[in-house]
Amino acid sequence: MKEYKMRRGEHLEERIPDMEQSVEEYFGTITGTEEYKGSDLHVVGEPKNPVFERVVVGAVTYSGKKDTLAVDFVERDPTELGPDELEAAGDAVSAKNEFLLEATGRDAKSRRDSLKRTVEDDADADL
Repeated sequence: MKEYKMRRGEHLEERIPDMEQSVEEYFGTITGTEEYKGSDLHVVGEPKNPVFERVVVGAVTYSGKKDTLAVDFVERDPTELGPDELEAAGDAVSAKNEFLLEATGRDAKSRRDSLKRTVEDDADADL
């Protein structure tokens, strides 16, 4: 499970007011919920893109801090996919990136840079 922060001054509920609708729009029908760190996340058990095996996404609430976006994209083994399903791989990457951009306001490069800073900060804290 990965967690993403919003840009400074922005909040998840402002960027995506209806999480359930956005999840279904990007990934398919929500089939259930899953608890993660005290928050219920939406589960798409049969995503509309065949590259995904399942998708778990939702807001994680922390007291005294902004909500973060938690996501877990479980992808099928590429060796198990047929030629038509492999063609959907580009659409799967686009769906993930577009959803994360809408939710966080950060493109893929900004999210990677932020993740690197978090890892570096954690390493410095361990010293």
